[in-house]
Amino acid sequence: QLQASGGGLVQAGGSLRLSCAASGLPFISYVMGWFRQAPGKEREFVGFITWSGSTDYADSVKGRFTISRDNAKKTVDLQMNSLKPEDTAVYYCAASSRTRDWATIRGYAYWGQGTLVTVSS
Repeated sequence: QLQASGGGLVQAGGSLRLSCAASGLPFISYVMGWFRQAPGKEREFVGFITWSGSTDYADSVKGRFTISRDNAKKTVDLQMNSLKPEDTAVYYCAASSRTRDWATIRGYAYWGQGTLVTVSS
C-alpha cells in the first residue's frame, strides 16, 4: 500500500514537498515513481527513482523537481520548486517491480490515492 501526503495550495514560484509512505512491499526492491493528473487531462509521468537512487524526470519538471527515497523508512519524496500554475494536478506515487517501462503508467502495479497540488498565479 502507498500513502501520499503533502499536497496543498501554493503560490507560483513557491515550493512544496510531497511524501509517499509504503507498507506491505519489499520497498528496497521497487522503483518508485511519481505521476500527476491535471483536471481534464490524462495521467502523466513526473519522475522515478530506482532502488539504487538513479532518477529520471519528465522534461517539464527537470531542474525544478527532485525525487529522493529513504529505504529504511520506506518513503519516497518529491521536492517541487519554482512551481507553476500548470503544475496543478493530483499527484500519485507508484511502485514498480518491473525492469523497464518506468516512465509509463503500465510499468507500475501499485498506486497511492493521490494528493492534490494547486498552484495559484
